[in-house]
Amino acid sequence: MLRRDLLSMLALTAVGGFVFPSWLLAEAQKLEVTKTDEEWRRLLTPAQYQVLRHEDTEPAFSSPLLHEHRKGVFACVGCELPLFKSDTKFESGTGWPSFWSPIEGAVATKTDGSLWMQRTEVHCRRCGGHLGHVFNDGPRPTGLRYCMNGIALKFLPEAS
Repeated sequence: MLRRDLLSMLALTAVGGFVFPSWLLAEAQKLEVTKTDEEWRRLLTPAQYQVLRHEDTEPAFSSPLLHEHRKGVFACVGCELPLFKSDTKFESGTGWPSFWSPIEGAVATKTDGSLWMQRTEVHCRRCGGHLGHVFNDGPRPTGLRYCMNGIALKFLPEAS
């Protein structure tokens, strides 16, 4: 859960008498890496901040990671948690780095109902940063396409 979601829920509680579910607060406290909004702004570029902290989307075909084919891992730019192994990356033709599977336990998902459709949003499990979305039109063996914002990732090459 993102801090802004938590603050929105608290504001609704104060203003409208909305009952704040305790499991949402517990979920927010599970993040291993938490920072203030100002700390995130100092750590990230403005574009990274918008994607990771405000669920924005980078322009298609704009990420240099789209053409990254070396062996290594793709990690969260916010907390450096390894998210995807390079051998799960594939060319989807969508304009964003795509993977057929994350590293086990690296990502969390939630339903995204924006843009008048239901999608599954993907976040870094450790810091809650927005990474992109997962779709069920990917290649074997999973049939999934983790369509990630390259700006939310950093590539860590395998040592030779």
